[in-house]
Amino acid sequence: MRVLLYTGKGGVGKTSISAATAVRCAELGYRTAVVSTDPAHSLGDSFDRPIGSQLTELAPNLWGQEIDLLTQMDQYWGKVQAYLNAVFMWQGMDSMVAEETAILPGMDELASLMQITSMAESGNYDVIIIDAAPTGSTLQLLSFPDIARWYIEKIFPFQRKTIQLARPVMKRMTDMPLPDEDVFDSIAELVDFLERMSRLLSDGTKSSMRVVLNPEKMVVKEAQRAYTYLNLYGYSVDAVICNRVFPRTLTDGYFDTWKSAQAQNLQLVHECFQPLPIFEIPLFEQEVLGLPMLAHMAETVFGANPVRGGHGDPTHRFYEGKPQDIFRRNGQYVLSLSLPLVARDEIELNRSVVD
Repeated sequence: MRVLLYTGKGGVGKTSISAATAVRCAELGYRTAVVSTDPAHSLGDSFDRPIGSQLTELAPNLWGQEIDLLTQMDQYWGKVQAYLNAVFMWQGMDSMVAEETAILPGMDELASLMQITSMAESGNYDVIIIDAAPTGSTLQLLSFPDIARWYIEKIFPFQRKTIQLARPVMKRMTDMPLPDEDVFDSIAELVDFLERMSRLLSDGTKSSMRVVLNPEKMVVKEAQRAYTYLNLYGYSVDAVICNRVFPRTLTDGYFDTWKSAQAQNLQLVHECFQPLPIFEIPLFEQEVLGLPMLAHMAETVFGANPVRGGHGDPTHRFYEGKPQDIFRRNGQYVLSLSLPLVARDEIELNRSVVD
């Protein structure tokens, strides 16, 4: 079972590369699902056909889905949202405002990844490919389990016990809605899902993050930050995809300045992201739309004549370095963090109580 998550700055070509990877995996006989977690879905556009909120068969061994965020949020957050909505309305808030306020920031994308966790646990797929939201949203999303874990360990048990003890008294003193056991059960279930999602995505043997970029200075800088943060949170990055590289055959003088800038930025990419493998994709002569062009892109990235489990297989783990490791040295435990592209004088280390 492999989960491949493609992330990067908006507009770099994540969706096309996710779709091309899915086409190649399906060709190799893997039961493949490609899923968009970006609220601005464009997966269907990439395949040049409609893809609905339910898994849609696109080719043999290949299914696609543009997740319906409202449905997923209702499934995982519905009971809690209904309670918060009631509290806000009790405080005098307009019903529409209360409904919007009751949705946590990032809950839409979070619900999408929880859906993917369910798909991975179902055993129905060999490969799940995630066309993720732009970098900032993805990084915020991947850090969410740590925040939720702190809440469930430090605050949640106290809140639940307090409400249980105070409920009889508070009912006589106020008509403010109080959370029932279903609400607390939903929160506990949500955090359990987050834990499972975090374990799945941080297990390098099962999941790989792949950073997509264009050879442009601003895009490379954002990709550098993403790579650092992904390592900090313990997620395994196994490849960098550099998309829309001007081909050497392009001789029109109009593009000379662009080609020179790209050459410098490509050199920067190879220097910064060592020892990760860098896959370069040329700027094609036409848009990458539909199965034939996606297959062509896959051949350009991963090579021709693929072999399942061998040459040209996108499920291969291209780099196996550990972002985090704990080991013993001279009788002491050592926590090793890989923080690429960060200078020593940029690091501050703090200790919080006994954590």
